[in-house]
Formats: sequence, C-alpha cells, structure tokens
Amino acid sequence: MGEDAAILAETIAVAEDSCTCKSLLDSRPMESTVHDFGNVMELLRSRGLRMTPQRRAIVAEVMRTQGHISPTTIARKVQGEMPGVNASTVYRTLTLLEEVGVLQHSHLETGAEYHRSEEAQHIHLTCARCGRDDELSLIEANALSDLIARHHGFAADLTHFAITGLCEQCAEATLAAGAIGA
Repeated sequence: MGEDAAILAETIAVAEDSCTCKSLLDSRPMESTVHDFGNVMELLRSRGLRMTPQRRAIVAEVMRTQGHISPTTIARKVQGEMPGVNASTVYRTLTLLEEVGVLQHSHLETGAEYHRSEEAQHIHLTCARCGRDDELSLIEANALSDLIARHHGFAADLTHFAITGLCEQCAEATLAAGAIGA
C-alpha cells in the first residue's frame, strides 16, 4: 500500500469514529469570529490544553489553508514537516478546533471536510458525474429550509452535508446523449 493510500485509510478509519455531529447539535451556536494563529493557540491554552509541537504544526497548517480543509491534505502537509504526526492526531486537533468554534465540518462525497467557521455558511452542490463542487448561499437555500420546516416541522441544518446531483454541463450532456439515443 502506498504512503498516500495508507494516510487515506487511517484518516477514513479515524473519521468514522470522530464525527462531532451529535455532540455539537446539543451545544449552543458559536459566534462567527475571524481567527488567527495566535488567538487560536490562546483559545486552546485557555481550555487547559498543552500546545505540543504537533498540535502547533496542525493549527498553523489549518490557519494557512484557504477554503475547504481536508483532513487528509492537512495530514500529508504536516507529515512532510513532522513525519511522526499521524492522522488520528490531525483528527483530534480538528475536532478540538471545531469544539472551540474555529472550524465547522460538513459531510461531502469524499468524506468530512472542514471550513473556518466564518466561511462555513453555505451548502455544497456536488456533481455526481464530474465531481465539480459548487456552493449555494444560505440565503438561496432558505426556500428549501422553509419548505422542510413547513411540511415536516423540521429545522434542517443544511450546512452539514452536500447535495449531490449533476452540474449544469453534465446535465446538459446527459440530456444531449438521451436525445441522440432516442
């Protein structure tokens, strides 16, 4: 098994046991605050956590990452600098960052991914054919949320998952292929 495959396998195994969905549902919403490396480290210290070199490296990489934060990518980059860091350490640190309100995760086709809390207020639209990922703002999604609430009395957290379907190009190609075969 190659190194990347081993990292991915360990990351998936840890991810299946580390989703904080249920515990976070019972907690109060965190303020959306822009965080930097210094105040994140202070936030973790204030909770009595030790700032090990591994944790510092993971937090630094998370804070450098723009957009989606993939645990596998974080693990690979940190392991490039510190070969002894394993995926479970990355996941525990990402979970801590979520618990203190720095990150939020959602479940995508490729597994759990994280965003900084201040960037997480959107829904993922993932193409099942080409893998393209697009975003739908919560303002745009309010109609769906209202429909769910009206018909089911259910207050949906639409930021927590991806809606899978076909992007515009793949939908058009599917229609064109169907028209050709008819």
